[in-house]
Amino acid sequence: MINTVRNTVLSVLNKNNYGYLSPSDFNLFAKQAQLDLFESYFYQYNYQINKENARTSGTGLADITKGIEEELNIFSVTAGLYNQSDNVYFTPSPTTTGSDYYLLNKVLIYNSVLDEGTTTATVGGQNKLIDSAADFTADVQVGDIVAVENSGVQYVNVLSVDNANELTVSASVINAIGLPYAIYKKGTRMNEVEKVTHSKITMLNNSHLTSPNTTYPAYTTEASIMNVFPESVESIGRVMCQYIRYPQDPNWTYVSLANGEPVYDPSQSDFQDFELALDSEADLVMKILQYAGVSIREAQVYQFAQGEETQNNQEQS
Repeated sequence: MINTVRNTVLSVLNKNNYGYLSPSDFNLFAKQAQLDLFESYFYQYNYQINKENARTSGTGLADITKGIEEELNIFSVTAGLYNQSDNVYFTPSPTTTGSDYYLLNKVLIYNSVLDEGTTTATVGGQNKLIDSAADFTADVQVGDIVAVENSGVQYVNVLSVDNANELTVSASVINAIGLPYAIYKKGTRMNEVEKVTHSKITMLNNSHLTSPNTTYPAYTTEASIMNVFPESVESIGRVMCQYIRYPQDPNWTYVSLANGEPVYDPSQSDFQDFELALDSEADLVMKILQYAGVSIREAQVYQFAQGEETQNNQEQS
């Protein structure tokens, strides 16, 4: 979609010789346009929910709320949180879960832990979990869930219990000695963690009746840190969250010909298309034209794009 959007933008700009939009400027404007539309989804969703409550929205093919939910679900991620120390976990980020979060929708914890430790060998391949201090035959079974801390938290299943110290798991994620891991029972219950304020968590922890436990856990956040209570919740992969991530920055990649003209080349490693749904193409064009109009100081371009955007919004409301 990104090449189609760029060609449309250039076509409008070149129609009356308004000016040329360089690839670097286009990528900057495309990033901002995508973020604008991404954030507008949440306001549209809230608007449609209010219309539902007022009984003025449609159903079936006219169910606008469902369409917005599906567009937002493109950015939904469920991932284990990286354990820093004790009951302290890192919130989602590019280094811990692969992406920044816009909204933490829910946080879950495994109710109990079967085993935990660190790998002591890598003999037999990267799908072998070996811990000389463990006794896997005592409680681990086929199908149980293994969380391994290796470039984030990786979840795999137990395929076989080979002996007291060795498991075969479903993916090749164990490539080093000293990787922390934890094992959870297949089908074990996961409890939702309630977000509370810093002042409230103090009162909760000071009461025997209301202090958080694994059945009714709680958490607070501060910068990139999440503190989970009770403090016994400290195992690898025990805390999992579902969040809405930010879209990846679009990047129109190209190669230059002898005369300097850029030619679209999506095969480059840093290529990134828009992540919005296809029906957002017209909105992206109008948003980028607004930024381009300001950049080249052409009020007509900005006014045209703004007028088209306003008309589209009125038709959709």
